[in-house]
Amino acid sequence: MSSEESKGSVPFESWGRYPAYNATVLPMHWQGDFPGMLDGVHGGVLAVGMGRSYGDVCLLKEGTLLQTTSMNRLLAFDPNTGLLTAEAGVTLAQILDFAVPRGFFLPVSPGTKYVTLGGAIANDIHGKNHEMAGSFGNHVPQFELVRSNGTRMLCSPRENPDYYAATIGGMGLTGVITWAQLILKPIVSRKIDYEGIQFHGIDEFLELKEKYKHVEYTVSWLDCVSTGKNFARGIFMLGDHSKAPDELKVSGKPKLVFPIEAPGFLLNRATITAFNTVFFHKQIKPHVKTLQDYEPFFYPLDAVLKWNRMYGKRGLLQFQYALPWESAKEGTIAILREIAKSGQASFLAVLKTFGDVPSLGMMSFPMPGIMFALDFPIKPNVSFPLMQRLGDMTRDYGGRLYSAKDACMTSQQFKAFYPQWERFARYKDPAISSSYWERVMGQEGDR
Repeated sequence: MSSEESKGSVPFESWGRYPAYNATVLPMHWQGDFPGMLDGVHGGVLAVGMGRSYGDVCLLKEGTLLQTTSMNRLLAFDPNTGLLTAEAGVTLAQILDFAVPRGFFLPVSPGTKYVTLGGAIANDIHGKNHEMAGSFGNHVPQFELVRSNGTRMLCSPRENPDYYAATIGGMGLTGVITWAQLILKPIVSRKIDYEGIQFHGIDEFLELKEKYKHVEYTVSWLDCVSTGKNFARGIFMLGDHSKAPDELKVSGKPKLVFPIEAPGFLLNRATITAFNTVFFHKQIKPHVKTLQDYEPFFYPLDAVLKWNRMYGKRGLLQFQYALPWESAKEGTIAILREIAKSGQASFLAVLKTFGDVPSLGMMSFPMPGIMFALDFPIKPNVSFPLMQRLGDMTRDYGGRLYSAKDACMTSQQFKAFYPQWERFARYKDPAISSSYWERVMGQEGDR
């Protein structure tokens, strides 16, 4: 490691670009680099990958970030079982480039493929198929966890099971994952048998969800701006991997880059209302069926690099909740009305359901019920009070917010959402921290 790499505090952004903190960033190249990288380090450390978390879960203010993206080797693959072994810094995009031509796909995928394997485990990511597949950790048989005292632990449901459970969804706080295994699923085509169906209101959404419960992937775009007869209208999108054999090849690289920092006034209620109207009516027919490549189905936003620039220099806040079935409908309608009343708007609003496949992670986000996620451009005097109100409503309806997308959760809210936090804290590595953890523990500025 060069001296230039080993010193100096620089800005490191999460995908939401808020909060803005400096940190010392040290690249990890080899599995044996940690914990030797702790020598001379002050202020704590945190392993990070692509930085695609939205808030401060991948930040450590004036600490040291151990960036794992150079530790990205594929180590072993069994084509008979789909079992892949890879270093933690490999991205889902790199896994897809390897797996798809060989007839395999990710068992669970988020809305971007530009996250690392270690990050996917640390945040126990979920996808459009939670009701059938559960979350990402359900498909990770084992991984190696290295603690700051030099202990190397093989973690699985049978070996070091407590550390296995604490690390899945543990936000990178239990140690550094060096490598992991992932069970891929077989496919015969890049194509998805896709359907898009317009709906009006939460009742219609739930009826569609029940009607198509046999389909593996379902997700809905929701218009969270319109009121009256158009309140909670949206497009229900569903798909299965095509069973008709077709060419399996590597995806092309994205060529579009969002060119500038968008001015703050560009995203306002009027422009987002217009976008939502156009998006809802882009389907000429209320119900369409087609074959679609997996890229636009799973990763529509990945086609434009640095799309977060559209929110301007202030960045964005994502609000993502899960509500249990007993309060899911009532709570979702109430929260949608609160958002509409606030005058804030989002055009990236995603509505889906979580099934009852239990997560293996101690701090995992999913619960059976409704999940809703949307992005707000930051308006300092408006956005943060709104986030406080929405977080309190989520708590009152018995739900929880997703740590990987959060920048505003209070300590009181966190401890209500995740009452198991005290048990989890016993497995936290003493040398590792994050700005998120210090915030929800009420420890800002204590280091």
